[in-house]
Amino acid sequence: MNLSEHRYGVALEWTGNRGTGTTTYRGYGRDHVLRAPGLPDLPGTADPTFHGDRDRWNPEQLLLSALAQCHMLSYLHVAVKNGITVVSYEDDAEGTLRLNRDGSGEFTSVLLRPVVRVSDGSPELATALHDEAHRLCFIARSVNFPVEHAARTLA
Repeated sequence: MNLSEHRYGVALEWTGNRGTGTTTYRGYGRDHVLRAPGLPDLPGTADPTFHGDRDRWNPEQLLLSALAQCHMLSYLHVAVKNGITVVSYEDDAEGTLRLNRDGSGEFTSVLLRPVVRVSDGSPELATALHDEAHRLCFIARSVNFPVEHAARTLA
């Protein structure tokens, strides 16, 4: 077993066939379900701008969520390694998606805004550790756009 390589899998099922498939652009739903063994189903869709359902997760939100989650998990790791006791962590992340004339698009940036409360350790060090968390975050290292953070530490 190679401990330096991990594999992940999800199953996706499109549930938006309204009876005629993709015969017209507006004639099909964007709804789908993401599944992984042992986890609750995750209802997905397109962004409402692209005919999706506001009550379901869209890929753009999931990408942003993955970046926010990864940063938090990396941050908690470096905090404990550096003697910082984190007692709460919240983030209000925002991403910018640019649409191109040819119908394609891409994220151009993401801004994470973590607010961390610490009970032990230097608040200055706690804030500085976001740089290390960013360096370690698997997801941030995997995207081709800048992922910035504007962190606040509360003691």
